[in-house]
Amino acid sequence: MTRKVLELVKFMAISLIIAVFIINFIFQIVTVKGESMIPTLQNNDKLILERVTYRIASVKKGDIVVVKYPADIRERIIKRVIAVGGDRVKISHNILYINGETINEYYRNEAFMKDYNEVLVPQGSVFILGDNRNFSNDSRSNDIGFVKLNLLEGKAIIRLYPFNKMGRIR
Repeated sequence: MTRKVLELVKFMAISLIIAVFIINFIFQIVTVKGESMIPTLQNNDKLILERVTYRIASVKKGDIVVVKYPADIRERIIKRVIAVGGDRVKISHNILYINGETINEYYRNEAFMKDYNEVLVPQGSVFILGDNRNFSNDSRSNDIGFVKLNLLEGKAIIRLYPFNKMGRIR
């Protein structure tokens, strides 16, 4: 009897260690707070955040990421990567330009965007914007600016809730 109890305790301990590892290093569930990513994400959507990719591969334009808020790294924000280190970003007459090329933003919520003078994204950083541009605190603001790669928590890959919108995030 004690042998079976010890086996059960051992199994539960190993399971707990594996679960903690997965939650801390591979996947995490996050909740969207606010409306800065409308129409792609809504307030209170539940997402699965994948935390491994950026440890072994580079960030891609268009990725939806969770980052530590630069002004207070205890807080997290969810935004879309628009440009990576070495890219030039500009918004003029409601059009986003990356390296002088017009970007088709099918995900953007508004027709109007305030102009933004051209900037060069430093190496080791990304430029992030919310899809709901006029209601987003993002790289255009002084308290966020360019986001260093070490502040990236991971990539949002799947929406879990609401159930009628469950699936891969684009």
